[in-house]
Amino acid sequence: MRSDVLIVARAGRSPHLECAGGIAARRTEPDTVHLVSAAATPLGGDAIRLRVVVEEGARLAVRTAAATMALPGALTTESHASWDLEVAGVLDLDPQPTIVAGPSRHVTSTRLAVSAGAAVRLRERVQIGRTGERDGYWSGSLHADVDGVALLRHRVELGNGSFADDEIAAPRACVSELHYPATDVDTAGVTLALAGGGCLATWQGERL
Repeated sequence: MRSDVLIVARAGRSPHLECAGGIAARRTEPDTVHLVSAAATPLGGDAIRLRVVVEEGARLAVRTAAATMALPGALTTESHASWDLEVAGVLDLDPQPTIVAGPSRHVTSTRLAVSAGAAVRLRERVQIGRTGERDGYWSGSLHADVDGVALLRHRVELGNGSFADDEIAAPRACVSELHYPATDVDTAGVTLALAGGGCLATWQGERL
């Protein structure tokens, strides 16, 4: 299944929403949109594409109604999700965790184009396996630019088959949180200031 979501936030107006496939978007507050599963997704073979545009002077918070559960499909175990973010206003993107269940392989990518006068917080939380499971795999990449200039290139792998995998002590959960332009944030993990402004906080462990 292919799912497509478009959210456009404009100053002084309600967010514009377009949805197709297994993901629906609902405005829950004047500047807040929740994503809701309208069908079981992502399963192996599914592709989810989410595009978010925040125009100058607009504010938007994006949330999810529940955790995302990646499950294997009948023909393949791999699913994909991509975020395409264009931000000239204020964006706070903080979905519930992604759980990679059983032998699933889930790949996410985020591309962020932010204007110098904008503000962004992006948080991604991932857990490999439900209780007693350790054999899922996840890969996540973040490509962020400010006014066309590179801000961050970041990629993490977790789980079975990842570069750092081992049977004894390899992490099975992670949190990545990007802030721009804020550099002093109170959050879990290690915070690294970025040369172009903003900061990236990262945490890894066994369970969220």
